[in-house]
Order: sequence, then structure tokens, then C-alpha cells
Amino acid sequence: MVLEMTSTLEAAGLVKRFGKTRALDGLNLTMQPGQVMALLGPNGAGKTTFVNLVATLIRPDAGTLQVNGLDVARQPAAVRRNIALAGQSAAVEPTMTGRENVIMVARLFGASAADARRDAGAVLEQMDLTDAADRQVRTYSGGMRRRLDLGASLVGRPRLLLLDEPTSGLDPRSRLELWDVIRSLVASGTDVLLTTQYLDEADHLASQIAIIDHGRVVAAGTPRELKRRAGRNVVEVRVRDLSSLDRVAAILTGIGDGPTTIDRPTHSVSVALSADTERIFAALRPLDDTGIAIDEVSVRQPTLDEAFLALTGAPKEEVA
Repeated sequence: MVLEMTSTLEAAGLVKRFGKTRALDGLNLTMQPGQVMALLGPNGAGKTTFVNLVATLIRPDAGTLQVNGLDVARQPAAVRRNIALAGQSAAVEPTMTGRENVIMVARLFGASAADARRDAGAVLEQMDLTDAADRQVRTYSGGMRRRLDLGASLVGRPRLLLLDEPTSGLDPRSRLELWDVIRSLVASGTDVLLTTQYLDEADHLASQIAIIDHGRVVAAGTPRELKRRAGRNVVEVRVRDLSSLDRVAAILTGIGDGPTTIDRPTHSVSVALSADTERIFAALRPLDDTGIAIDEVSVRQPTLDEAFLALTGAPKEEVA
């Protein structure tokens, strides 16, 4: 007999209104166990509203939402025992040590003093904070505070961790370190739902992405699938002389399926083309007659940024 696996998240026809505004308008979404799922969408698309519903901070007006088979509207207390939420700012007490912070949260979850200390030690080791455990948090770097905040969220052993822009404001090294932590959480049995303003973060971290626009899921799939749905290859030409960019852009405009994008710092011009690779190179032959010194010509799939623009019509700057 094959046992059916319970979805981590399942939303069907989810509606949430704020006055006359429908923040969610019949949203449907399914998240399977063992995943990092990223929510992307323009400002006001409904991402934060959805996360707040999952966190039982607000109630839906219509539709159903289940977390690990538990109904958010009818069983909110049971749902809370299955989830943890880490917001944009690390919710840690700077005058306490890292160990004291985690012990305090464990005690709030009802753990005994002995269990809280044991759980704190395990969490601090998991977050690679053992050496700094007995230092005051005000001496921690931003990345260390974020890791501590995540660790404190884990003492209740949640099955689903909600992360709201987890790497916002971190330097590149701290971002990469936090990515490794998030991957290890999933490997150890905690599923992760995150919102992020960094499309490259979703591309590298998420196994599934849901793009929300106007309160509905307009596209969902793996990063690779979403890029394919953008439907066009991208031709990128990098020139040696910055003064040649406008001429190259004019030529590419004549063969492309849309406007060209000029990136002056990298001396490059790009344009989307729906043709196959052989036809693309044939179309680029007029560049040979210009005498322009070209350092590189590449044909690639769209980036997640470009797929986001194609699927929502929103500039990537509005993803936050």
C-alpha cells in the first residue's frame, strides 16, 4: 500500500480583503515536504499577507489553508506548534549572550531548565555559534545575529520555518553562510518558506518558486522551469570600446523581439530572441561588417530576473 504524503502547505481559493482591497484573490498554492519554496512578486502582490495567514496572524475571508494537514482557521493553536517565523530583523536581546537568548526562547516554549540548556547547545552548534555562545549578542556581526535568530526559531522543532527576507542587509559572505544554514535545515527535516528581494537568492536556494501577482499565483515551478517559460533566448554582446555600444544596440534592436538592454559598466548589450541558436548567429552576421571590436558573444537562457519580468510585467526592482 502506498501512503499519500501530506503537503507542507496547501492553499485553495484563498481570499483576504482589507476594506475594498483584495490582497489575496483566490490564491492556490501547494508546497511539498523537503523543500525550500520562495515567494516572489511585485510590491503589493500579496506575499506578506499570505505569510501572515500561514503564521495564523490573520484569518482568511474565504478559501482554505492547511499546514501539514491542519486547518489554519479552525486549528490555529495546532498550526503554531508546527511552525516558526523569523522576520526581517533579528529578534534577539543584545545584552544577553547567545546561549541565554536561545534558552529563554526554549523556556517560553515550555521546556524545562535542563532541556532548554541542552536544546540551546544543540542549536548553537547547528548554527556554528558554539565559540560565540557565551558572548553578549551586541558583539555579534549581522550575519551571526541572523543565524542566532534562526536558531532560536528552531528550539520548538518546527516542521515549517517562515523566513521573511532572511538575508536583507547582510554582506555577501554572510548571505552565503546563511544559505548553507537554510539548506542544512531542510536536510534535517525542516521545510522553509521564504520571501526575498534577491532573485539570485531564490535561484540558488529554492527548489520551488511561486510568483504571486494581484493576489494570485501566476507561475510556479523550479527556477529552471520558470526561466523556460519566459520563452526566449538572450543574446549578449560585449564590446571592447564603450563608444561602440549604441551602434551595437541599434543593430540588435533590428533583430530582437524587444528592446535592447545596455550595461555600460560591463560594455555589453543584450536582447531577447525567440529564434533557435543557428538563426541567432545568422542574424548576428551584420555585426561582422561594422568593424566593431567584439570581445564576446553569448547565447543563454533568461535569468530569473528576466523571467520574473516576462511573467509579471513588473520591473525586477519591484520584487521586494
